[in-house]
Amino acid sequence: MKTELVDHSPTHKELKIEIDAETVRAEYDRISDRYAKAASVPGFRKGHAPRAVVRQRFKQEIRGEVLRELVPQALNDAINESALHVIGEPDIHLDDEAALEKFGDRPISLHAHLEVMPEVTLGEYKGLEAARRTRPVTDEMVEKMIEDLRESSASLQPVEERGAEMGDSVTVDFQGRYLVPPSDEDINAEDVEVVLGGDGVLEEFTNQLLGTRPDDVKTFVVKYPEDFSSKGLAGKEIEYTATVSAVRRKELPELDDEWAQSLGEELESVDKLRERVRENLEGRAKFEAEQTLRTEVMRKLIAAHQFEVPESLVEQQSQGLLRSYLQEMVQQGLDPRSQEINWEALRGAFRPQATEDLRGSFLLERIAEQENLEVTDAEVESEINTLAEVRRQTPEQVRAALTKQGGERSIADRLRHRKALDFLVDNASVREEEWREEDEPAGAAQAETENQPTGDTNASANAPTTSDATANEAEPGAGEATGHNTEV
Repeated sequence: MKTELVDHSPTHKELKIEIDAETVRAEYDRISDRYAKAASVPGFRKGHAPRAVVRQRFKQEIRGEVLRELVPQALNDAINESALHVIGEPDIHLDDEAALEKFGDRPISLHAHLEVMPEVTLGEYKGLEAARRTRPVTDEMVEKMIEDLRESSASLQPVEERGAEMGDSVTVDFQGRYLVPPSDEDINAEDVEVVLGGDGVLEEFTNQLLGTRPDDVKTFVVKYPEDFSSKGLAGKEIEYTATVSAVRRKELPELDDEWAQSLGEELESVDKLRERVRENLEGRAKFEAEQTLRTEVMRKLIAAHQFEVPESLVEQQSQGLLRSYLQEMVQQGLDPRSQEINWEALRGAFRPQATEDLRGSFLLERIAEQENLEVTDAEVESEINTLAEVRRQTPEQVRAALTKQGGERSIADRLRHRKALDFLVDNASVREEEWREEDEPAGAAQAETENQPTGDTNASANAPTTSDATANEAEPGAGEATGHNTEV
């Protein structure tokens, strides 16, 4: 067998292979004889038909089987000979179709296009320069968090002695009729909470519902602006009939020791609560600083090591990022199927991030190999138990889920990469710097979707949008009574 390796790029190779005529003939004879022993050919006793007759009668079947035997083995031998780490299935082509007409008399030539793992050559990865900036915790931040906690403890109390005022939560049943353009489909929605004057609530809804009481009915027309965030309502003119079922005001608890104690047995007073809030904010600030530092170290590492990443892996990673994005949309109450999204553009927008993620993963794996960083079975077991606790599952359930995602090997890979990043940070040249507002860490959702194209939100036929916001805010005020969940 003759082989030739052609380099098209660091991740795209081509193998040219020639299987000699002698090898082809030997396999052709073997397969032909096997067919002859089992074949029933008219005019001959079973198993006694001449080889030439069997070859003519079962021409395509015999040739196909010979190729299935010879080609994969030849390709596998050539890959091993060239020491290639192949990704996915090779793209194989026969070069000389005429050779099939003289099967066994001429060599078979073929070529295969292969995608391979890149060769990662490590440059400088110790002493990477990075800055640690820790957000200072101020008294104002502590008081803001305590006010958020009061918001989360707020209650909605019925209002009977007066009409609805600014800040009140009004529960409304809406019936809507499209005026411009006309439509046969009406809007019907029950128990919509509208916080009068709330963030994003359209002024028309606030003005019309001010002064209302339970059982009041108001009819009014809303003309949505052309740039309204809900595509299904943008530029539309709708006549609403609103039936008020409840008016409630938000009452915050008194900022006293009794309320503080209701948040936890160990919180004896408001002063103790302030101490605990400050500790939590400082802990979060340190965590964010470390995460930002790790991100900067990885960015410096990747910038210093540019190499080609296999296209198929980039596509897989982009698909994974897209799935995460869609899951986030669902968690926010959005239906991806109802969005006007250019899916091809969105998938393409994830490609740069996917490429950098993969490049970073390759580098961490190479550093772990270089520094002999290993993961023990005990560490894998501990990680599984941690995941089980976070997911509120049993370790067995976590293992079952992992089996579908590459098994415990994926946990070991992740832990090894974590160790490699720890090694990089421990060996980085880190300088302490003052916090800057531009260092504000992006939230998880922002980090994944920032600068990514998104579709406009379509209004649901049974949920009138009273705010110029996304669909998950179609009922403004729903979260006003609960505020932010803050662990203390």
